[in-house]
Amino acid sequence: MSTSASVQSVSRSGSAFARRLAGSPALRLSGRRLLSAIPVLWGVTLLSFLMLNALPGDAASALLGINATPAEIRSFSIKLHLNEPLWTRYGHWLAGVLTGNLGTSLASPQSVASIIGQRLPVTLELVIYALIITFVVSVPLAVLCARWPRGVIDQSSLVLSMASISVAPYVLGLFLVILFAVHWSIFPAIGYTSLGASVAGNLHTMTLPSIVLAIPLIGFYTRFLRADLVEQMQSEDYVVTARAKGVSEWRILTRHALRNSFIGLLTVIGLNLATLIGATVIVEEIFSLPGIGFELLNAISNRDVPVVEGIVLVFGIAVVLANLATDLLYGVLDPRIRHVRARS
Repeated sequence: MSTSASVQSVSRSGSAFARRLAGSPALRLSGRRLLSAIPVLWGVTLLSFLMLNALPGDAASALLGINATPAEIRSFSIKLHLNEPLWTRYGHWLAGVLTGNLGTSLASPQSVASIIGQRLPVTLELVIYALIITFVVSVPLAVLCARWPRGVIDQSSLVLSMASISVAPYVLGLFLVILFAVHWSIFPAIGYTSLGASVAGNLHTMTLPSIVLAIPLIGFYTRFLRADLVEQMQSEDYVVTARAKGVSEWRILTRHALRNSFIGLLTVIGLNLATLIGATVIVEEIFSLPGIGFELLNAISNRDVPVVEGIVLVFGIAVVLANLATDLLYGVLDPRIRHVRARS
């Protein structure tokens, strides 16, 4: 085969692949989700901007302190462009976002992007670690509860789940600090060790905060998954068919019912992510973790609007992407959804 024929063949194959990719249901779904997220993200940033500016005080007063004179505050406000109208400042920030520039912090010469880049890995690790602990505990516990409903394990799990869901994160965090850091000295009460410095030290400092985040999730996910598994084991036709074929209860529960129940659990995880991100702000403050939630509280206290807006935007994007990933995973877990999307 000549070189030109080979090039044409590769070109045709590439074009065919591009057409299949463009017609992919997953790609079309991703595009629709991302487009619909634009007005949502805009609304979130606008609301946070208005709420922050509605608070008493201003950034100049917060940054200069109580001993600053009115002339100093006025001069500093002009320097930071805080004397400009509200909509002008928001318009400047929004125009910068559209060009990839999140602005500069009012409290430091650092750019907002660099601040988020330094803080975000800590929060991501905290969330991922908490979710790993949640799944490792809640999935086996839910299976045991579904295998023997209304048994000792199920009843004990119900009591503990209701207690874990009812306790506020800051109360739970302070209780675990007293128990595991002060009384037993197993984990440090505050502080952070990066992964680059020491893996063991990092896990030592991140375990207790991750457990605080995970405990309410474990209680909620365990009861949700247990209820769905019990319903499937009692009413689904495929369970009756499997039993008629002599398949063991454990195999039906773990190989069939559990896979189907993960679809509903994915929905709950996607909807619950915003609450989880909000809880990281409290946990990072309690344990003095240098994450994005800790930085958000500092920025709010300093009226550092660019930093607050940048962090709120990142949180919004994280929730949108998590829900998009949840939608795409539906097709992986349930081929029927994939086929329906392919026909639509």
